[in-house]
Amino acid sequence: MYAKITSLGGLALEGFPVTVEADLSGGLPAFELVGLPDNAVKEARDRVRSALKNNGFTYPVSRITVNLAPADIKKTGPVYDLPVLLAILAASGQLPAPAPDAAFLGELALDGTVRSVNGVLPMALAARAHGVRALFVPADNAPEAAVVEELQVYALHTVRELADHLRGGAPLLPVPPTGFSLSCGGTLPDFADVRGQPEARRALEIAAAGHHNLLLIGPPGTGKSMLAQRLPSILPPMTREEAIETTEIYSVAGQLPRGSGLVTRRPFRSPHHSVSSMGLAGGGSVPRPGEISLAHNGVLFLDELPEFRRDALELLRQPMEDGRVTVSRVAASATFPCGFMLVAAMNPCPCGYFGHPTRQCTCTPSAIDRYLQRISGPLLDRIDLHVEVPPVEYGALSGQEQGETSSEILARVTAARSRQQERYEGAGISCNAQLTPALQRLHCPLTPAADRLLARAFQRMGLSARAYGRVLRVSRTIADLDGAQQIDAPHVSEAIQYRNLDRKYWHSR
Repeated sequence: MYAKITSLGGLALEGFPVTVEADLSGGLPAFELVGLPDNAVKEARDRVRSALKNNGFTYPVSRITVNLAPADIKKTGPVYDLPVLLAILAASGQLPAPAPDAAFLGELALDGTVRSVNGVLPMALAARAHGVRALFVPADNAPEAAVVEELQVYALHTVRELADHLRGGAPLLPVPPTGFSLSCGGTLPDFADVRGQPEARRALEIAAAGHHNLLLIGPPGTGKSMLAQRLPSILPPMTREEAIETTEIYSVAGQLPRGSGLVTRRPFRSPHHSVSSMGLAGGGSVPRPGEISLAHNGVLFLDELPEFRRDALELLRQPMEDGRVTVSRVAASATFPCGFMLVAAMNPCPCGYFGHPTRQCTCTPSAIDRYLQRISGPLLDRIDLHVEVPPVEYGALSGQEQGETSSEILARVTAARSRQQERYEGAGISCNAQLTPALQRLHCPLTPAADRLLARAFQRMGLSARAYGRVLRVSRTIADLDGAQQIDAPHVSEAIQYRNLDRKYWHSR
């Protein structure tokens, strides 16, 4: 007796079809599971056996062979519990075989409850691409799978529900498609809470408008972390495509809340400075996304930047340029997107008061040098905006006047992003930070005065070719905030100001 069931597997963000074959033959009772399964898949034998018995089915007293094809791809996780059980029941004649265009996935509890699994969205996308029309998933994963259009998704709570559906006794209804809505629960911290710091607020607005990387330098207690935590409140809303990309990453990482659909709020990741290189970039025997991928389409905030391990910081350099990271292991290699906006905060020295107007720094010059040299020149070169955050004056703290709200800033940021999306339509990019050298020449026209100013700055400041390109992109964003078609001298002048602090703190010592 033989039966086969369609299921799905996943490797990183890629799903692939898996055929679960069950053969019942004579001989001593045994349960063989083949097809390159890992330990979690092998344990399905015990879960399936208990789920069968506890739901009134007869466990076949025969030699059971279950094959997971294709056999040359390693199968991981408990996602195959449900199709293995279904294949055994179909092979033994206890349930009718489902339609060939139906696929099944899910983990089983010993009582037959269908439990949620990770990576359902990539597998649902792969199911649609391979002709699957009906996908049966755990109920907690149903909103996630229902994001995929042209795919009927059925939510399963128990094995008994599935059995009644296949017998025709109590047919299940497909869950409604998960719509795309920008509304999300909770409120974000508002810029109205920030007192003073007009220069830092302006820099954050520019960073949000062009998706630029940002470094905040200042003594303790000046509001660096407070400013960074309010950045998500002025970022433009995600598009549906961005939401699907982000949701795929969170689904694979197992960080998607149960019963949720699309992630519609831009991520804000703030790992502790003790994070390892693998924690940032991703890894494991089966590659999983790290913090830089979990921050895709959002913000990666690194507080106390010099306290991070040097090797962890240096691995950021290539992903910041490429927008993706490849994790290679013996078992597999996987590429994850990581189009994040880096926001970093740091003190100017170990005690935090180097350059403070009223507090005396207690650090020796060599200690300051060692502290600052933890941040390499190539990494600094990849950060578009270097912003000094000075101490806040008493009058600004004690005054009753409220600063601009996040909604007011967001309106300007959204208008600037709309100009960029219209300008770059069909070019494969969506914001100024993604401009290539060829697109820079096309979309960053300088007035004669702006060109002369940038030429003088290039010579006097010793800018690298990368720094020149980043100054040009920031100038383009400032012009977009002003609604200007051409980049003028004031736009370039402001952009150049955001490249001075590395000279003050690093090159001057």
